[in-house]
Amino acid sequence: MSAVEKDAIETRRLSIAGMSCAGCVASVENALKTVPGVREAAVNFAEHTATVSGEASAEALVAAVKQAGYDAAELRGVADEAEKEASEAAHYRALVRKTAVAAAVGLPLFVAEPLGLLPMLSESGGQLFWLLVGAATLFVLVYSGGHFFRGALKAFRAHNANMDTLIALGTGTAWVYSIAVAAAPNIVPSIAQHAYFEAAAIIIALINLGQALEMRARGKTSEAIRRLIGLQPRTARVVREGREIDVPIEEVGLEDTVRVRPGEKIPVDGVILDGHSTVDESMLTGEPLPVEKRASDEVTGGTLNKSGSFLFKATRIGRDTALARIIEMVRQAQNSKPAIGRLADRVSSVFVPTVLIVAVVTFLAWFNLGPSPVVSYALVATMTVLIIACPCALGLATPISIMVGVGKAAEYGVLIRNGEALQQAGRLTTVVLDKTGTVTEGRPTATALVAAPGWDERRLLVTAASVESGSEHPLAQAIVDAAKERGLALEPASAFEAIAGRGVRATLNGKVVLFGNRRLMEEHGVTLGGLEAEAGRLAALAATPMYLAVDGRAAGVVAVSDPIKADSAAAIKRLHAIGLRVVMLTGDNRATAQAVAAQVGIDEVFAEVLPGDKSAKVAELQARNEIVGMVGDGINDAPALARADVGFAIGTGTDVAIESGDVTLMRGSLHGVADAIAISRATVRNIKQNLFGAFVYNTLGIPVAAGLLYPFFGVLLNPMIAGAAMAMSSVTVVTNANRLRYFNSGGRERVRA
Repeated sequence: MSAVEKDAIETRRLSIAGMSCAGCVASVENALKTVPGVREAAVNFAEHTATVSGEASAEALVAAVKQAGYDAAELRGVADEAEKEASEAAHYRALVRKTAVAAAVGLPLFVAEPLGLLPMLSESGGQLFWLLVGAATLFVLVYSGGHFFRGALKAFRAHNANMDTLIALGTGTAWVYSIAVAAAPNIVPSIAQHAYFEAAAIIIALINLGQALEMRARGKTSEAIRRLIGLQPRTARVVREGREIDVPIEEVGLEDTVRVRPGEKIPVDGVILDGHSTVDESMLTGEPLPVEKRASDEVTGGTLNKSGSFLFKATRIGRDTALARIIEMVRQAQNSKPAIGRLADRVSSVFVPTVLIVAVVTFLAWFNLGPSPVVSYALVATMTVLIIACPCALGLATPISIMVGVGKAAEYGVLIRNGEALQQAGRLTTVVLDKTGTVTEGRPTATALVAAPGWDERRLLVTAASVESGSEHPLAQAIVDAAKERGLALEPASAFEAIAGRGVRATLNGKVVLFGNRRLMEEHGVTLGGLEAEAGRLAALAATPMYLAVDGRAAGVVAVSDPIKADSAAAIKRLHAIGLRVVMLTGDNRATAQAVAAQVGIDEVFAEVLPGDKSAKVAELQARNEIVGMVGDGINDAPALARADVGFAIGTGTDVAIESGDVTLMRGSLHGVADAIAISRATVRNIKQNLFGAFVYNTLGIPVAAGLLYPFFGVLLNPMIAGAAMAMSSVTVVTNANRLRYFNSGGRERVRA
C-alpha cells in the first residue's frame, strides 16, 4: 500500500441510535460495509457506537445507517462524546417517564382484575369501560411504546426484523384483539370475551424499565474511557508573539511553545525547552513516583506537572499524542470481537426470523389442537413467544464483558489491542521473555575489566569505548559511559561494522579491532587462553563478558551487568502460580543467561540466539503444542512478537510501542503479563456465563412460552411474566459483566487515572 493510500484511510466513530438487539448489529454492520471505500466496520452494541476504517466520508456512512432504518452521527472529539453522554442521560430519563405512564395504566388493571373489581364485557356499561381502557392503552402504545413500533416499521422497510418487531407484533396483536372484542363482543364465544389491555401496557412498562436499568448499568462499563478522556485538559497556555494566552486544546499547533505551571496537566506531547520539574506519569506507566524532567526531556499529554514551571515545544498533537493513541487502542479493543463473540453474532442474525416462524407455528398449533377458547389461547401463547424471545441478552453477552475487561486492563497499565488477544491470553501455556529490558532493567553498566598480558585496564577501556562509540546497542553505551566517567578521551575509529548477534569490528590507529562475544572470536581464530575462564566467572555472576581482540590477538575482557528488575522474580512466581511455563530467549551468552534465570526462577533458557532466529524459537515451542506469549521491547523482537499467539510489547517511556504487539505493557513490569492473563481468564469466564445464561434463557423460555408444559401440567406462561423475564435477562447480563469492574488480579494495586 502506498503512502498516499495509507494517508487516505481514516478511522471514524459513529454514535448509533435505534439499535435494540443483536440482530440490529448485523444490520448496521452490513449497511456500513456496503459503502464504497469501507475496509472494516465493527458495531459495539453495548456502547451503541460503530468504528469504521477506510476512505468513505462520514456523510456516506451516516446515510447508509439511516437507509438501514437507524440513526447515526459522527463522533469527532471530546465535545461530541459529552453530547453523546448527555443524549443518553436524556434517553434514560425518557425511558423512566414512559415506564411510569405505562405502569399507571396497566398496574391498576393488573391488580383489580383478579379481585373481580372490573366489569365484564357482557355487563351493563362493561363495553364502554373497556373501550375507554382501550383508548388509554392506545395512548400507552403511542407514547411509551411508540419507539418499538417505529423501530419495527424501519426494520420492515429495510427488509429486516429485530427486537422491536417482536414487541410491536406481540403488544400490537394483543391490543387489536382486545379492542375488537370490546367493540363487538359477539364475534367470539363468551368464554373468549377477554381483553388483554393490561398485558400490553405492563409489557411495555417492563421492557422500558429493563432498558432503563440496562442503560444505567451499561454506562458504568465505559468508565475507563471516560477517565482517560478526562486526563486531557481542555485548554493550553501557548506563547505567541511574546505573550502567554490560553487557547482550546484543539488550537495547539506543532512547534508551538507551551507553558505549564505547577499542578497543571500537560496538554500535548513535547520536549522541554526551559525549566525543570517533577511530573506524575502514573497514568502512562503506572509508576507512582514522580519523574524529574529537565531541558531536552520528553513530556506526555495528560500527565501531571507536580512542582516547577517549564516551557516545552509541542511535538505531537491531536490524535498523534500518546494519550490519544491509548484511548483509540482501548476503543478498538472494546469494539473488536473474539471468536467466542462471533458465535453469538451468527446465532443472533437468524434468531428473530426463526422466532417469527415459531410464533406462527405456535398460533396454528393452539388454534387447531388447543382447548376452547382456541383464539384466546393461541393469542396468549403467540404473544408470549414473541415477547420472551427478544435476543437482547444474547447481543449484550460478549461486547459488554469485552468493554469492562479491556477497561479493567487499562487500569492496570495493560493495553489490549483486540478482543482476540484478550481471549487468547487466558489460554497461554508458555510465556517467552526477552532478557534485556524485560527481565532486567535494560540500563547496563560496565562492572569489570580484565586485561590480557601487555595491556592495562585504562587502555583496554579506551579501545573498547572508542570502537563502540559508533554503536547504538545498550551494552555499547554502558562502555562508552564508563570511559567518560573516568575522564578518558576516545580515539576516532573507522570502517565500523556491526555484526548481528556477535559484536562489532572497526579500525583504530590502523589496527583491526574486534569486540564481542566468544563466537566472534572463534570465527576470527582468536585464541582466548586464560581470559575464557575469567569470562566464565563473570558470567556466573550474571554479567555479560565481551572480548576485545586487536589484530587477531586477545587484549582483555570487559564485563557489563544489567541489574534484574526488583519485581521480576515475584512476577515470574505469579506466572508459575497460574500454571504457565516461563522461558527466556536472549542473544546473551549461556552462562550469563543461566545466572539470571536462576535468580528469577525461569524454567528454560535459549541463549546466544541471533535476533533473526528468535521467531524460529517461538515456532519451535508452538510445534510442541504450546500456546505461546512473547514478551519483548516491541522493536527488536517484532518478528517473535508477531509469531507468538499473543505478543506483549514492553512500552515504558513516552514513545509507547503501541503498534508492536497484541498487548502493550505501559510499565516495564512483568506483573503486567500476569495481570493481562488473569483479566483475560476472568473476562472469558464472564462471557461464557453471559452466553450460557442468554442461550439457556431463550432455549428454555421459548418452548415454555409456546405451551410445551400445558399438556402435562396445565401451565401456560403469562405474557406479562414473559415481558419481565425478557427485560431482566438483559439487566442480568449487564450486571454480571459489571462484576469485572471489581476484579483484582491479586498481584499489585492497579493504576488509577
